[in-house]
This record gives sequence, structure tokens and C-alpha cells, in this order.
Amino acid sequence: MPAPLLDVQHLAVTFGGPAPAVDDVSFQVGASESGMREVRGAGISLIFQEPMTALNPVMRVGDQIAEALLVHGKATRAEARERAIELLDAVKIPDAGRRVRDYPHQLSGGMRQRVMIAIALACRPPLVIADEPTTALDVTIQAQVLELLRELRARYNLAILLITHDFGVIAEMADRVAVMFKGRIVEEGPVRDILRHPTHDYTRNLLAAVPGAR
Repeated sequence: MPAPLLDVQHLAVTFGGPAPAVDDVSFQVGASESGMREVRGAGISLIFQEPMTALNPVMRVGDQIAEALLVHGKATRAEARERAIELLDAVKIPDAGRRVRDYPHQLSGGMRQRVMIAIALACRPPLVIADEPTTALDVTIQAQVLELLRELRARYNLAILLITHDFGVIAEMADRVAVMFKGRIVEEGPVRDILRHPTHDYTRNLLAAVPGAR
């Protein structure tokens, strides 16, 4: 079997409180789970929950996309600028050639999140971690961003590790799910199986919170 893209064993994280945020968590993310035929490039990138705090407010968005390419030596400055325009176009930002010179405050929330996605894809990493990527957006824009992530996953052969509390999003996006409660993974398996036959009370409560879920 091919090696997993991400292999986490016995992870524990505390912040000084009485209960750990993460306690003895182990999991793997494999290329096959996202339908990848082969892994191209190297590295892991992250799509943050709130792009306005993640993006540099005094740096043009095109420069922020190009920065990753330049740091990793994947392009010259001219090539990085062209690649930034291509990526803005790939994430469906209109008039990418002009928008590449915009600052984050000149863009809407949905467009800023698309810039974050473009930055995450700049070096073609095999694994993208998306941390609540639609929580800060309104419902209509959420649906558009999720559809975009699905399209990009197929286009670039990505594996996506999605962090979310929304089982509606999980049902749409994921192949497998790991449910965490009090810092521990309490249930893990194919999404279809977990949705149909949840075994943990916390999972059942999450599913009960989804409108229309049984």
C-alpha cells in the first residue's frame, strides 16, 4: 500500500485548562480516499476559517499567492505573477488580471475565501486541510465555496481534510469521517455508514441538529 499523506499518532494538545483540547488522537489521510491516482508535489496547505485575519492586509492578493511559489522556488517572479492570475481565475474570481492587484479589504468575504483557496493550491500540495472554510460566510456563498472545493479536488487530484461541526457539509463533501468528543475520536468510518448507523450519542446529537436529518 502507498504511504499515507498524513499520519498522526497519539496526538495530545492542551491549553492549560482542566480538559485537553485533543487527547491521544491517531488518524491517517490516504491519497486513495480522495480518488487520487498519484501524488504530485509535496507538502500540506491550510485554508483558514476567517480569511480577513489570515490574509496580510497590506499586501496585494496576487503577491500573497505568488509568495508561496517564490519561497518554495517553484517559479520566477514573472511566472509567479502569471500563476497567481491563473489561480484567481481557477477559483472563479472575475477579471483576475485586475483583481490580482487588489488588497484584501477591497474584496468581499466570499472572494477573500477564494483567495485563501488559491494560496492553498499555489504549490499543488497533495493534501489541503480546510478548517471550517465556510463558517464565516452566508449560506449562499457557503454553497458556492463547497462546490468550488469539489471541483478543485477533482481538477487537481487533491485530498482534503475538512474540519467542521456541520454534518450537512460532511455529507456533501467527505468520503470518511472521524467524530471527536472531548478531545478524542469516538467514532470513525465511511460517511455513509456513520450517517445511517451512528453508534455514539454525540454523533446522534450532531445529526439531530441537521435540518431535515432523521
